[in-house]
Amino acid sequence: MNLITVDQEKCIKCGICANECPEQILRIGENGPEAISEKCIACGHCVAVCPKKAINNVKSPLVNQKNAKEFPKLSPEEAENFLRSRRAIRSYKETPVPREKLTDLVNIAHFAPTGHNLQGISYMIIDDRNILDKAVELIAKEFEHDKLLSEIYDSYIKSFRNEGIDAILRGAPCLVLATADVDFPRGRENSIFSLAYMELYAPTLGLGSCWAGVFEKIALKDNSPMLKLLNIPKGKKITGAVMVGYPKYSYPRLVDRNPLQVTFYESNI
Repeated sequence: MNLITVDQEKCIKCGICANECPEQILRIGENGPEAISEKCIACGHCVAVCPKKAINNVKSPLVNQKNAKEFPKLSPEEAENFLRSRRAIRSYKETPVPREKLTDLVNIAHFAPTGHNLQGISYMIIDDRNILDKAVELIAKEFEHDKLLSEIYDSYIKSFRNEGIDAILRGAPCLVLATADVDFPRGRENSIFSLAYMELYAPTLGLGSCWAGVFEKIALKDNSPMLKLLNIPKGKKITGAVMVGYPKYSYPRLVDRNPLQVTFYESNI
């Protein structure tokens, strides 16, 4: 396969594309950049970094890349406030979330960075509260049958059994699952990256989210009974879960953290 095409009228043979290639498969030849190997990971760096839009790559076409200069950059203060304003939401309105918004959420999730650009994450969205109620019941039963988990989550089980309080999925109208092939080596870490992107984006759509860590205690197990309940395709595993919905309350203040602890290396030599 000839991966690279070059517009020789635009190419100035600056070598930036070759320098930036993480797999070192590009070199600058007589007519500009050339691929010396087929081991391209489709990261798109070569196409994105070219100052003259002179290079194209079969695995990351120029036509699919958005011009980064078309939108304004956040100031450091705006970026700090944007990042700090995301909160874990544990109280949701019963209002259904339009599937268009949920699709927008996972679309942003799939743009997150992944190890070696392997990506490999797919998503399942459950927006049927009846199914989510069954999932909560299943989690409670699994906890009750596990001595250690029953002790850890005793208050969750009791509040659910005695008062009908869902402390597992918090009454959220939607649950977004990240899934990967069972033999995919980076399923969990890539899911964490992608769902973190999704959580940061959610407030821009008026939505709140919270990592479903309690749910994951059962859902992420090998041969989890959750796979059957949620119709996870054979050969796939659940690698992450986030609750989503409209927040019941607003948060007019940004919460602080413990004091920053950071050191810089200093040589003793």
